[in-house]
Amino acid sequence: MGDLESELKTLIVTTLKLEDLSPEDIDSDEPLFGDAGLGLDSIDALEIGVSIRKIYGIKIDSASDEVKKSFACIRNLAEFVRAHREAVR
Repeated sequence: MGDLESELKTLIVTTLKLEDLSPEDIDSDEPLFGDAGLGLDSIDALEIGVSIRKIYGIKIDSASDEVKKSFACIRNLAEFVRAHREAVR
């Protein structure tokens, strides 16, 4: 597991105060939203987006297809953050 993926898992657990879940419990390919996987909702996505903006300095546009795909799982989210961090530099 990459360092960024670990950071994002920790960010999700702490941002959403998921006390019954540890970052190690989250599979990088597990769906984050919907009935499968973590079962997060749109409010959770907003909170995660705000945290990503604060920590990584990445502005996330509205729910475009790219953003939806990027928030599908940790692995996609890590790729999204990597790509946008490189663009900011």
